[in-house]
Amino acid sequence: MFRRARRFFRGGPLSRRRHSPPAPVPPELQHAHHLMDEGKFPEATAAFHDLAKKAEDRFPERAPFLYIEAGHAAMLNRDGKKAVTHFRSGLTMLGTQQRHHRLRKAGRRIVAELRDHGFNAEADEVESVVRNNATVWGKAEASTPKDRPVLPTHCPSCGAAVRSDEVEWLDDVTAECDYCGSPVRAES
Repeated sequence: MFRRARRFFRGGPLSRRRHSPPAPVPPELQHAHHLMDEGKFPEATAAFHDLAKKAEDRFPERAPFLYIEAGHAAMLNRDGKKAVTHFRSGLTMLGTQQRHHRLRKAGRRIVAELRDHGFNAEADEVESVVRNNATVWGKAEASTPKDRPVLPTHCPSCGAAVRSDEVEWLDDVTAECDYCGSPVRAES
């Protein structure tokens, strides 16, 4: 009796699931990040928007970040109206998904970036979106942030920028990429 249970535990479906490699990263996602790195912002905006639309049904937890990245690309292309449209989509999805902590952090970063690029009216609009979708915009975070190890600046799988203060941490040294879901380990 113990042999069978032991064999199942060691090499059975449970252990394979725990140690299986992450799903391959879509080449379209890698390409979109590559377009951003090359400064091809109109193409990157379209690529991230297309990825976000596709992710809404199959990977709803990834879609908000893809919309936000489409907004970031549009902002860098100096298209404030399109940037706000994409930011609004991503932030509203985070609110709908009850991810208020992520909504507030991303919202604050987006507002600061918009103001840095001279889009003050657009920053005010994004602040309004966050206020309408988050339960508490101005209050301090409920938990004290703990000291975390340094993550790589980009996801090794898809090339996305990694923001250690915004990612979901899987354990003390590993975070999850918002875009592809791959684990991102801290540098040792």
